[in-house]
Amino acid sequence: MRVSVIQMNQGSDKAANLDQARRLIEAAVAADRPGLVSLPETWTNLGGGRDARRAAAEVLPDPGGTGGVAYEMLRGLARTHGITVHGGSIIEDGGEKLFNTTLVFGPDGAEIARYRKIHLFDITAPDGTGYRESALYGAGSNLAFFEAGGIRFACTICYDVRFPELYQELRRRGAEAILVPSNFTLQTGKDHWEALMRARAIDTQCWIIAAASHGSYEERGATRSVYGHSLVVDPWGHVVAKASDGVGWATARIDQAMTARVRAGMPLDQHREAALAWRAKAAS
Repeated sequence: MRVSVIQMNQGSDKAANLDQARRLIEAAVAADRPGLVSLPETWTNLGGGRDARRAAAEVLPDPGGTGGVAYEMLRGLARTHGITVHGGSIIEDGGEKLFNTTLVFGPDGAEIARYRKIHLFDITAPDGTGYRESALYGAGSNLAFFEAGGIRFACTICYDVRFPELYQELRRRGAEAILVPSNFTLQTGKDHWEALMRARAIDTQCWIIAAASHGSYEERGATRSVYGHSLVVDPWGHVVAKASDGVGWATARIDQAMTARVRAGMPLDQHREAALAWRAKAAS
């Protein structure tokens, strides 16, 4: 199965962001014919402050219901092209709190997965810039999986990637490929982005599929930058596709036979069970 990671340079103009996403998805489908496309984190809005985020937010419908413009665009693209569309994440209007939420649509346009980001980005960057995602967003608490092309995919978002215990649980529950739509800051991305994605691929023996935003955006009068470098990593930890700077995409083929070879040759799950048994014995 071929997958394409879409790299955007979105801003606070939701209509322009939707147009950019549509054009990139249609170009990737025409050029590479993927079975799945993946968008970056919060691709409908980046920057503009609290009011812009609330304006971009959508109330998500019950399964089968009619959603907002981003929701319906994703569903329509999936149906039109007969592909699985992983909608990175959009801003969900949850009432008192917003949520950073992934939506996935199957080739028939039906919603097949929904995931709210669990780990919120509350950090201080090396240059002193503070990020407090929890000031506006609520945290999710449920894992999400879906099937496409005979492959079991798991959903995560951006900062989740720094928590290997989450990824181990996804592997234990049968994940073969893990999606990581992201808005990595330039400062953290230049040092950590590829290292983290490769590490999660190696320690879970899963494919890591990470669509990311690239470039600059305005946030309350200041210019901020995101790293980009959307990529796909195989279960051995090799980067097998990567987007260049700017908007665009990268495409790779998920090879389940390779996944099986890697896991058979280095049976980490078996060895991990032995380590857990030793740890339990030591604690008793």
